[in-house]
Amino acid sequence: MTEAPDVATLREEAETRLRALAGEHARLRDDQWAAVEALVVRRRRVLVVQRTGWGKSAVYFVATALLRELGEGPTVIVSPLLALMRNQIAAAERAGIRAVTINSANPEAWEEIYGQVADGMVDVLLVSPERLNNPDFRDQVLPELAESAGLVVVDEAHCISDWGHDFRPDYRRLATLFEELPPGIPVLATTATANARVTRDVAEQMRLPADLRPDADETLVLRGPLERESLHLSVVRLESAEQRLAWLAQTLRELPGSGIVYTLTVAAAHEIAGHLREQGHEVAAYSGQTDPAERLEAEEALLNNKIKALVATSALGMGFDKPDLGFVVHVGAPQSPVAYYQQVGRAGRGVERAEVILLPGAEDRDIWAYFASLAFPPEPVVRATLQALEEHGTLSTPALETRVDLSRGRLEMMLKVLDVDGAVRRVRGGWEATGEPWHYDSERYSRIAAERRAEQEAMLGYLTTAECRERYLRAHLDDDTAGPCGRCDNCTGRHRSPQVAAPAVESARQRLARPGVTVEARRQWPTGLADLSGRIKPELGAEPGRALGRLTDIGWGNRLRELFNGPDGPVADDMLKAVIQVLSAWDWRERPVAVVSVPSSTRPLLVRGFAERLAQVGRLTYLGELGYRAGPPGRQFNSAKRVQAIRATLAMPKELGAAVAQCGGPVLLVDDRVDTGWTMTLGTALVRHAGAPAVLPLALATTS
Repeated sequence: MTEAPDVATLREEAETRLRALAGEHARLRDDQWAAVEALVVRRRRVLVVQRTGWGKSAVYFVATALLRELGEGPTVIVSPLLALMRNQIAAAERAGIRAVTINSANPEAWEEIYGQVADGMVDVLLVSPERLNNPDFRDQVLPELAESAGLVVVDEAHCISDWGHDFRPDYRRLATLFEELPPGIPVLATTATANARVTRDVAEQMRLPADLRPDADETLVLRGPLERESLHLSVVRLESAEQRLAWLAQTLRELPGSGIVYTLTVAAAHEIAGHLREQGHEVAAYSGQTDPAERLEAEEALLNNKIKALVATSALGMGFDKPDLGFVVHVGAPQSPVAYYQQVGRAGRGVERAEVILLPGAEDRDIWAYFASLAFPPEPVVRATLQALEEHGTLSTPALETRVDLSRGRLEMMLKVLDVDGAVRRVRGGWEATGEPWHYDSERYSRIAAERRAEQEAMLGYLTTAECRERYLRAHLDDDTAGPCGRCDNCTGRHRSPQVAAPAVESARQRLARPGVTVEARRQWPTGLADLSGRIKPELGAEPGRALGRLTDIGWGNRLRELFNGPDGPVADDMLKAVIQVLSAWDWRERPVAVVSVPSSTRPLLVRGFAERLAQVGRLTYLGELGYRAGPPGRQFNSAKRVQAIRATLAMPKELGAAVAQCGGPVLLVDDRVDTGWTMTLGTALVRHAGAPAVLPLALATTS
């Protein structure tokens, strides 16, 4: 480490660098300079908690430029989203800083980038948090990178804390990285959304342990007021999904500039975007399931004001940088005031006024409950995972699925937490147990779950509060500088009218009532099963099926959730009529001649009655239902376990098999809902094996 210049000279150089980055009239804020000085002169660890648009990225780019001039190594920035990385690289170029990224979208360039970093050609390397525990990167690249780095930056640092609204297990590894950094390498963490508890947690994880550096300073925390003077917050409560959709289509024409319409689910994003396009609006749907090239194209279209809005899930929640974003509308409320304030912070960074509108829905609580079900698993499941790894050595995630009944996403999340806790380790080929003792911190997990429930109640309170809305949100971020904003609907007394023209509501109702969702047939068996692998034999496979709607839709989804939350009974007449519309529009290669139903232990009246009525209306032969050998399979959460359970229980009754063999044509296989799709897949195999030339799956609902 070379000797730093005097502080006055450094401040002057920092101001010059800022002007190159942000424009001729830019000047460093006091806290920006305090952070830069702490990083460059004193090589400290700094946590910056400041509102969106304050200039947190300017701190690390200015510090990078100064450190590079002093001969230090490149800055490593851990950044969570591709959209954020692209914006950061563009900003770095404006300041004359050479920035590159390593992420899932550019694996072909990794080796070349590593070489550029080693040759000193790169000033900033952006990496995703997931990359930190890739075995090759962790063991071969990261140690050298950590040794030679001039500065380590963690963006969206609230993700480090499991108390935060967007905790990500991959971020937890950063505490280990902080401990292993050589003395004298400064660390900067930044976020716009951390309450006092999260701030303390992140600051503690950043601090060097006393046994490693007894003279280590406490983390320097620079926290400012979170007020956003351009935001005008309002809530509009409408009774039905069609009213919300119609109101949005009507109001979008009046909103300034271009913006974001947030939804809680992928299905809702596509449903809303489809209706808005039909009403003449230029919009695009955006989610984590959108193809990366399409996501980039959609981002560019919004940045260049070629579209009115992106209709997006929280995949666009962090880091998207468009200073002139004129509005943010939420169709459905996020789970916490902190998450909501983080998302609305996208708007109004470079304009005097931005509209922020929340349209809550009756289905919001159901969606929150689903996300809550993905919390850290109970101790017996975790212990079973550790035991499987201890007994069998290295196991891939698919192989673990045959032994542990968790969904793929939840299993991977649990393994990442165990990795950080030191109980397992990711290696080539999967995961292995370390043999280290591990404690299930049930008290902490319970407190976190209670915190989540409290956040949901606080979000419900935001909908009904009569006080200043911005003050309410900032209070939940422990911003004690919060006073009335004077801009929101409560402060001004100017509440947006919920009135919407009847024809617009009818148009939205027709859109939402439009029945029919394609259910793609399974084509591959789950990996990890001993006796089933590869492609499903064509002679046992299903045709693409249909469902009335998705449970996550804001149209039929609401009705279907009510159906499944209620008592067993016959399908409603309007639902049956809508399913008949689906059948009428089905472009099958050959019309079915018969109906077979899947047995149901929870809704026998619904499923059997649904199948019989369809057969009657369609003039098809109802052949009966499949059976169970020894009771129903129960519920499983991943594909491998689900297939194992269904194979052990689902059966073809002898009389039904004979009837199928004699029916002479395609069979409609009917169930109430499709979750994983494996009941339909294995039921299809039984019906095809009995002699049906084709099977067409049909359900009332699908979950995806």
